[in-house]
Amino acid sequence: MLQFVTKVSFKESGGAIKEMTAILLNDERYLNEVLEIEQSCFSIPWTRGMFIDEFTKPIACYIGMEKEGRLIGYGGFWKIFDEGHITNIAVSPEYRRQGTGKIIMEKLTEKCAEQGISKMTLEVRVSNKAAISLYKKMGFIAEGLRKGYYEDNKEDALIMWKTI
Repeated sequence: MLQFVTKVSFKESGGAIKEMTAILLNDERYLNEVLEIEQSCFSIPWTRGMFIDEFTKPIACYIGMEKEGRLIGYGGFWKIFDEGHITNIAVSPEYRRQGTGKIIMEKLTEKCAEQGISKMTLEVRVSNKAAISLYKKMGFIAEGLRKGYYEDNKEDALIMWKTI
């Protein structure tokens, strides 16, 4: 069942105030939109079956951002003991650089805190400077490197951690 999380107001570059809605993604209602975003963002996108599995895992929590009835981004984590392992953060290309990724990360952090999670971690391509910059602004610190982590081009992944 889809659950409402919260409404979020923000200013667009022209100064107009817009609203988005943060929702829990725990059923297949938005699956086609998730897949569309996934395919536009990642060179090795997750499959429909992978997302169906993710949305039903007891350790998983996924949040989507909806604007004007359309899913524009999503993110998720796994709760492993007292740690939140970020699995995916993705924003539709036309909504990037507008604060959507930051809001998704804030909502994931809130959900982690609600579940008693004290630390969050993620891996990010070393070439993804925009994401690394966002994560640093959100308090994540680079703690290590996974050599050849990404299968498509053997790119290294930066391992980042944050204490909540």
